[in-house]
Amino acid sequence: MSLQINKKKPLKDATRLLYQKIFKINDTPQKIALGVGLGVFCGIIPGTGPLASVFLALILRVNRAGALLGSLLTNSWLSVVTFILAIKTGSAILGLSWQEAQKAWISALRGFRWLSLFKPPLLKIIIPVILGYFVVALCLGFLSYLVTLVTIKGARNENKG
Repeated sequence: MSLQINKKKPLKDATRLLYQKIFKINDTPQKIALGVGLGVFCGIIPGTGPLASVFLALILRVNRAGALLGSLLTNSWLSVVTFILAIKTGSAILGLSWQEAQKAWISALRGFRWLSLFKPPLLKIIIPVILGYFVVALCLGFLSYLVTLVTIKGARNENKG
């Protein structure tokens, strides 16, 4: 089941290869869906991405192609949306005003210095964002797991019937 990537249509061929790796692979739907969920989780968390998702997929023994695909789908294009969701979620959990947290975050980024990371005022800004990112990534990772699991099971049942 090897697929050559055409130099004239690399995106189309890469997409077809990923499709075959995910839907036609001899792996359980749960492992594939867990891989996608893990990839989405790693793609949303800042500082992680495709390499982290594949590494974690190896450790957790879930589908690596699914983890890579989930990470690539969410790694950069969702960053603005997830940043706002992260601030709102983290602030809500901690009982803070998300507008104030967002203003403080933007202000801290403008005058950023590495040593300021360890000062208490900046920690008050970072904690809601980190907590929010973790919760948002966990929720979207779980949702993508469920969607992928249902999709793969449906596709495999359709092929059998």
